[in-house]
Amino acid sequence: MNRLTLPGLAFAATLASCGSQPADVRQTGAGPQLPAQNETLIPPMKIAKPVAWGDARPTVPAGYTITAFATDLKVPRQMLVLPNGDLLVAEGKGGHAPLLRPKDVIAGYIKGLGTTSVKGGDRLTLLRDADGDGRPELRSVLIDKLDAPYGLALVGGDLYVAEQGALKRFAYQTGATRITTPGQLVTTLPARINHHWTKSLAASADGSKLYVGIGSNSNVGERGLEVEEDRAVVWEIDRATGAHRTIATGIRNPTALAIEPTTRALWSVVNERDELGARLVPDYLTAVKDGAFYGWPYSYWGRNVDPRVRPQRPDLVARATVPDYALGSHVAALGLSFATQGGMGAYREGAFVGEHGSWNRQDLAGYKVAWIPFANGRPAGQPQDVVTGFIGPDGKARGRPVGVLFDPRTKALFVADDLSNTVWRVSPAPAPRG
Repeated sequence: MNRLTLPGLAFAATLASCGSQPADVRQTGAGPQLPAQNETLIPPMKIAKPVAWGDARPTVPAGYTITAFATDLKVPRQMLVLPNGDLLVAEGKGGHAPLLRPKDVIAGYIKGLGTTSVKGGDRLTLLRDADGDGRPELRSVLIDKLDAPYGLALVGGDLYVAEQGALKRFAYQTGATRITTPGQLVTTLPARINHHWTKSLAASADGSKLYVGIGSNSNVGERGLEVEEDRAVVWEIDRATGAHRTIATGIRNPTALAIEPTTRALWSVVNERDELGARLVPDYLTAVKDGAFYGWPYSYWGRNVDPRVRPQRPDLVARATVPDYALGSHVAALGLSFATQGGMGAYREGAFVGEHGSWNRQDLAGYKVAWIPFANGRPAGQPQDVVTGFIGPDGKARGRPVGVLFDPRTKALFVADDLSNTVWRVSPAPAPRG
């Protein structure tokens, strides 16, 4: 592998930042504007330097309040509310993909500047707020010695954990604070190379099936298409047998899955490809349609061909499914949760989306939690900012959202922040006392 010194990396990154930026275009909703492709040797890169929150905290709209529900975690990712109200947090880091090109080294260096130095916990931490005051009285490691846990689901007494290479089932009893019995293997999950290591997870509305999102092994096939077998897909897994079938393909990195409550359809947020310019390609939110091909790596947003891929597959491009809703290019959507049971104040019907934030464009994108309004089970309107302030006035990053989770019983929204290793809690502000 080519070796670059840190000064060399810095110089290359500086060169990458010198490219002119196109004028902003509307890239959210059902019909995003897609500018001309702008492939460069090294894409423009910028990462917000991490700093501590100090006395600051994220910003929420008037009428809401935000507090740190838990701090000093070990890289929190996705979350799950248990039947008694306990909050379960998956903590971990994964991935072991080798670097192929000098620009991969540069990109890795730049991205690394915006991550926590804390080692992933490889565990599930349980947080219990029994009195409902928004502060957990109990904190316990429910399960440890996991391998980069990410997706979580509970069906009856079965707790499912999607590690980077396996889906496991643990026996759970309501109120438990510790599980020491080893998990049972439901099925192995594709783990070769693991360019995208996260394995998102959701249970079907009736609990009979599990869905796992599996990301691609490359940006756009540069490792060879033979290593993309069973990658960039969504699996449907039979809970009883562990047998799986692929229900969606060409879906580059489905980082979070959730069931839309009105239609009970499966939805996903998806991270799209890089290195075609700051305004390409929009990440998206979409219903996961059985049998659909979403374009990767041959095309994007339907039939927009990516010329970098060899060989081309016009037969697949011709039947590529257009996603439902663009979130913007490089926002890095990692969290998805639907409002249920009346929602939270003004946020009654729709989806909360956690946007981890960009690294490969000069004007930062993402770094917030957005609200996508729905009507009759479909997106209906432009996104609205719900939680912002992760980038401070100085341009430095205090946090980066990952998983989001709405709890209908407490009318609270939880946000996992894997930069400050915090779980934030958003709730309607209490009414003023008379």
